[in-house]
Amino acid sequence: MITYWIIFFIAASFALISQTRSPILGDSLYSTRLYSEWIFFIFILTILIGFRFEVGGDWYIYDEHLREALESTLSNTISRYGDPGYYLINWISAQSGFGIYGVNLICGLVFSIGLSKFCRSLPRPWLALAVAIPYLFLVVSLGYSRQGVAIGFGMLALVSFGRKDIKWFVFWVFLAASFHKSAVMLLPIALIANTKNSFLTIIGFIILGVGAFFLYLEQYIEKLYQNYVTAQSQSSGAFIRLSMNALPAIIYLLFSHRFNFSANDKEIWKLFSILSVVMLVLFFLVSASTALDRIALYMIPLQLVIFSKLPDAFGSDTFSRTVIFVLILAYYASVMFVWLNFAYHSYMWVPYKSFLVEMLG
Repeated sequence: MITYWIIFFIAASFALISQTRSPILGDSLYSTRLYSEWIFFIFILTILIGFRFEVGGDWYIYDEHLREALESTLSNTISRYGDPGYYLINWISAQSGFGIYGVNLICGLVFSIGLSKFCRSLPRPWLALAVAIPYLFLVVSLGYSRQGVAIGFGMLALVSFGRKDIKWFVFWVFLAASFHKSAVMLLPIALIANTKNSFLTIIGFIILGVGAFFLYLEQYIEKLYQNYVTAQSQSSGAFIRLSMNALPAIIYLLFSHRFNFSANDKEIWKLFSILSVVMLVLFFLVSASTALDRIALYMIPLQLVIFSKLPDAFGSDTFSRTVIFVLILAYYASVMFVWLNFAYHSYMWVPYKSFLVEMLG
């Protein structure tokens, strides 16, 4: 448990001593260049994710998949499980002798770069990183390997979208969907947020969305429906996680005039906010909370965006901004404390164990 707190306090400490950045690219855009301290943090997160040992709720499932890949052909491995990007890495790592740690290192690196680039696109990147540690890093990246790396690519896609770089946005989304099919949902979200653009752009997004559906989801849609809807699958803690997205969503919807967004970012984060509130409402109306919980993972970047902008959006002077800043850190420290000590499945993450330590021991 101490490992998680050290990472959080390092990010929080950098956040406390950092100043608000000024846009340097015009239209409220920030440089995403990664300096030495960010590269160091990427290295640390990658090592923690990559060399974890029996940590996370899906550890044994992924380990078993890798063992099966060792005795199978590449085509059989991918056709059996789908998600070609993830299981291609599985097969290569299994055949080359790197095992589950080779897979997790690659996934950890992708997630860490995506997270760092996304944070660097915000005015207070270290505050955004501190916000990400208690759940996005600790629970998602250490627990859900495929969806963690998909979210990493998804955050790169969102950065590209904010810069109106549609080609790279589409590239990152398709790459994300090759690790977890649910990432294709980012395409229609971007389409709706991009409706003010030309008619041809909209048609292009529709074609890409349909193509993505048939490429990634068609053969699995019945299975997904049965698992998440027909079976009325329930996810422990879904209400809390949906609420964590809904809180910044409501703040933004009520006070959007206080937030300084680029034209593209304004529309997509408004849509993210609406979806986050709708999903919280649906939690009380439908039984399949697991489906909502899985979709909500892609809404988590909204927390990083809104809370990194909150001190400057509501603080009128240095003191008030500092108070808001500290309250945000206290809120996420509380989230982390409650999850580590009281979450139903937290025992799968605690204590943190590393393959490097186990090997030396």
